[in-house]
Amino acid sequence: MNADPARIDPLLNLQVCGKGPDLVLLHGWGLNLRVWDRLTEALESAFRLIAVDLPGHGRSAWTEDARDPMGLIRRVHEAVSAVSTRYSLLGWSLGGQLALQWAASRPSEVERLILVATTPLFSARPDWPHGMAPEVMDRFSTRLATDYRRTVSEFLELQVRGSAGSAAVLEALRSAVFSHGEAAAEALVAGLDTLARSDLRPLLPGISTPALVLAGQYDRVTPPSASRALAEALPDARYVEFRRAAHAPFLSHPDEFVRLVVEFMEGERRP
Repeated sequence: MNADPARIDPLLNLQVCGKGPDLVLLHGWGLNLRVWDRLTEALESAFRLIAVDLPGHGRSAWTEDARDPMGLIRRVHEAVSAVSTRYSLLGWSLGGQLALQWAASRPSEVERLILVATTPLFSARPDWPHGMAPEVMDRFSTRLATDYRRTVSEFLELQVRGSAGSAAVLEALRSAVFSHGEAAAEALVAGLDTLARSDLRPLLPGISTPALVLAGQYDRVTPPSASRALAEALPDARYVEFRRAAHAPFLSHPDEFVRLVVEFMEGERRP
């Protein structure tokens, strides 16, 4: 993989590689762009891939304007716009939520959405049984304040439970974190707050961008029922569930994942 760092914004790290239609990769909470290494190797012959270290993750600096989700999106959008003005978004978990808000705010720029292990509402509520129990979210918040490294480690372990090849998937996640830089504590707090508070359900009927929603059968972070409900609420979405996958199907089921992405991206394109 021949990748070039794009340092248009000196505080935000992008990696651009490959040739073809542009596909922006947005990682999940606590991770960084290294989590996409296997995927970019498989896709770089067909697409130009723009992988992002979100603010405070990997090699991107943390800045206070990224504490708010829309501020974070504006920051990343400005950097991406320096290298592309028409692109698709592939977002995983927290990155999927950001992709939804991005597509809602800039529909003319986003061609397609690929939403991996994504939910419009992370926490369970009386009218949303597909989320994580509030007390679990509270425990993560409390532990984050006292031992954020252990909290991230526990979250990584939760992501692979029930997955085929769970040991290898966990090793890939840990390698991404430790080889490219741990997330700043401020970024972790802000991201967890976003997950706990954001309710994107009102946005969904207005997002007409074609979407592919991908979920893992045994995901304990984002239940597949949440992703299925997301796909049903979007005007133009297809839902696919990976058997014996958990929160990171792009790592546990790479061949099937790549095939689905290529088929979706090479479908009839918007004018």
